[in-house]
Amino acid sequence: MTSPRIVVTGANGFVGKNLLLRLAEAGHEQVVGITRSTGQAELERALSEAAIIFHLAGANRPPTADEFHAVNVGLTEIIAQSIERAGTAPLIVFTSSTKAVDDNDYGRSKHEAEDILLALADRTPATVLVQRLPNIFGKWARPNYNSAVATFCHNVSRQLPITVSDPASPLTLLYIDDLIDQWLGWIKAPPTASGFMEPAASYATTVGEVARTIRGFAADRDMALIDSVGVGLTRALYATYVANLPTDSFAYPLTAHVDPRGSFSEMLRTRTSGQFSYFTAHPGVTRGGHYHHTKTEKFLVVHGRARFRFRHVLTNETHELSTSSEKPVVVETIPGWAHDITNIGDNEMVVLLWANEIFLPERPDTIWAQVSS
Repeated sequence: MTSPRIVVTGANGFVGKNLLLRLAEAGHEQVVGITRSTGQAELERALSEAAIIFHLAGANRPPTADEFHAVNVGLTEIIAQSIERAGTAPLIVFTSSTKAVDDNDYGRSKHEAEDILLALADRTPATVLVQRLPNIFGKWARPNYNSAVATFCHNVSRQLPITVSDPASPLTLLYIDDLIDQWLGWIKAPPTASGFMEPAASYATTVGEVARTIRGFAADRDMALIDSVGVGLTRALYATYVANLPTDSFAYPLTAHVDPRGSFSEMLRTRTSGQFSYFTAHPGVTRGGHYHHTKTEKFLVVHGRARFRFRHVLTNETHELSTSSEKPVVVETIPGWAHDITNIGDNEMVVLLWANEIFLPERPDTIWAQVSS
């Protein structure tokens, strides 16, 4: 099946860059990006051949107020006129703004652009979808421009101050990849009715809460700690924060505790899902020799060979097993069973370790006990 011809205005902008990449990933080969350097003839030809038009271009912080009308209205008029002359019926997705209702130069220009495109839909077969979008954020958003999230992430990741005038100020956020997911769905199954379309997902929060969360990312990183960053707004904010890290912060050191047995390092601690560590052991070395009341652990030998031994602290029942990196096996420690691990190979042994709780020196739940006499 031939992919549709797609035109993207504002291709060099934050949203445009993300969209063009996602379109390429999805296998769309007939995509034309329109920028400020695109000539009039090239623009009109691309528009006349397009099956889908993402009209993303717009001025929101121009040097003069006149540019609001020249860009937001003028380019939209060119799009409408080109479609009408060509007699085509493309799907047009227009990124307007929640500020389109404001009585200022920007709001009035976005509202007028909406009217131009909706009028086009009334008199032609074109389908026009208008989205009044809130604050969009994500990778490649410009800091100190029109995204508070981008500014916060950029500054905090560089130990620069951020300003929060009113922490309680409400803020509605839209993550760039959530928006593009919705658009890719429209490409596969185009809506047939014109009108206003809400974004598929947005988040209601406050400026203060966003600032607190982003500051927390930096503080946690310094302590090898991470919060729940896999779902919802926190997931999107965390991805944006990490995307703003300077290259000299792509890596950070861990503390290695070294003794004659080998080394031990905590890799990552979590607030709700325990911690991840790794340790090494020289050939013949035994580590462990303790039991836990509540704490549980999972061991994975990623290099070398190991023997695990267990002893029930009340019945003295014993159990033993061996594993190696050649056939990965997860070995769990059991509350009430003393356990140790011995390197039975000829080379250094490396073991990954997950514990279901963070180690606290004041409450270690680690009681030393021999596994065998």
